[in-house]
Amino acid sequence: MNPAVHFVWFTLLIIGILSFDLLVVQRKQHTIEAREAILWTLFYVALALLFNAGIFVTRGHDAGLKFLTGYLIEYSLSVDNLFVFLLIFSYFKVPSQYQHRVLFWGIVGAQIMRAVFILAGVALIHKFHWIIYVFGAFLIYTGFKLLKEKDKEIHPEKNPVVKLCGRYLPMTSGYVEGRFFVKQGGRRLATLLFLVLLVIETTDVVFAVDSIPAIFGITLDPFIVYTSNMFAILGLRSLYFALAAAMRKFHYLSYGLSFILVFIGLKMLIADFYHIPVGIALGVVAGILSLSVVLSVLRPEEKS
Repeated sequence: MNPAVHFVWFTLLIIGILSFDLLVVQRKQHTIEAREAILWTLFYVALALLFNAGIFVTRGHDAGLKFLTGYLIEYSLSVDNLFVFLLIFSYFKVPSQYQHRVLFWGIVGAQIMRAVFILAGVALIHKFHWIIYVFGAFLIYTGFKLLKEKDKEIHPEKNPVVKLCGRYLPMTSGYVEGRFFVKQGGRRLATLLFLVLLVIETTDVVFAVDSIPAIFGITLDPFIVYTSNMFAILGLRSLYFALAAAMRKFHYLSYGLSFILVFIGLKMLIADFYHIPVGIALGVVAGILSLSVVLSVLRPEEKS
């Protein structure tokens, strides 16, 4: 079967899942409770693992391991987004019943942007192989930078999109029934919720620049890179609501993610001289993640 057909069928699957979410799950705006979020998180993880089983059967053991490793890396790196979502929602005081809607459209935008980044990145590496060394060095730099950033801070008021919107886009001063645009006095106005969505989208661009090169250290197969990334992002929204209350407790997670980035960066730099088997890479990533979570639980952060 033509590889392009696989992309089309997978994209249709994603569109179907998102449509069900929009038309059924979000039909009535409500606050997502922990139990509902956990069930949806398990559903998306199970869906990814089911797809992974299909990769093992149709494309072989090596491709299956690459998908699993890529999914684990992208999912774990995406967890870092959750802290930023929490800060953005807190800063803009977004009502809990509207957060799901913002994250839904934010993730739709993230999937489109990342698909473009992935296709462009694979094309560049195939045409200019030396770029893989640039990606590797960038991941190592990002890993050490993350290691030094103990407390992640964001300043939405300094976001250029926020400044631009405040200057040129007519906006309401608050939230209007979870809508992005409203008509008032014959004028079409953007609501504060639309501004929050733009901040989420622009913030994700920064995360995409960090995370997309990481999976290139595992495989350059466009289909595996694309599908593992899409599944990781797909389950991010429910994971946010499942872990919202506990996220701050995983204070060692950022250190674990930094070590993962450095490891994948080194793997890319030495790829032409020594090939680290995918199984070993999977074990290293899973081990680092498990250790960072266990340490967070065993050694709670001391509140100053």
